[in-house]
Amino acid sequence: MASCGQRALEKIVQVDNNRRRTRGALRRAADIILSGGVVAYPTESFYGLAVNIENDSAIKKLYEIKKREADKPILILIPSAEDLRTYVEETPEAACKLIEAFWPGGLTILFRSAMSVSPLLTAGTGKIGIRLSSHPVASGLARAVGKAITGTSANISGQPPCQDARQVEKTIGRAVDLILDGGATQGGGGSTIIDVTVSPSVILRQGIVGRQEIEKVLGKSLAAA
Repeated sequence: MASCGQRALEKIVQVDNNRRRTRGALRRAADIILSGGVVAYPTESFYGLAVNIENDSAIKKLYEIKKREADKPILILIPSAEDLRTYVEETPEAACKLIEAFWPGGLTILFRSAMSVSPLLTAGTGKIGIRLSSHPVASGLARAVGKAITGTSANISGQPPCQDARQVEKTIGRAVDLILDGGATQGGGGSTIIDVTVSPSVILRQGIVGRQEIEKVLGKSLAAA
């Protein structure tokens, strides 16, 4: 019979250069997400938490795990740039320029959400933050699920985000169903968040992608937040 320590370790699965093991782990994680569960996974900066964005019960569970206030929206990661149209009402010209320059990467773009997007994710704002991740595990997980997944950080709201699988296990491990261990993440800033539903666009959170880089691509100055 497995000990309690061994059972705990089974929740943490390594994803690394072993392609067969990684494919198996991603399939297992995708099955958990599609069944309403919660999976922690590495991104460019910190670990994130993924649930099925079409399952309101799973989204509510995510808010409970993070102790996150309901008026704070949750961004999503898409499998590919081609999937963007599924989740947005329109794609402004500014967004097209930013996508070409910074996706996949550390830029979250705020769009007017399609009617199909749960208002739990938008916190009733009608806007949804979307990113195409450059991290192989994060992007691989979204592709394995076959649809967008949540991209919120793996932590209790207001506390530092986790940079490795053991921190996730220690902080919220009992509440998640699986942790994909991709090693330590680089930390630093999270993704930069820019709202393109207004003109000029506004940076809501400064992160991986700098203001000057964005202004160079857009060819104009950004509004103050």
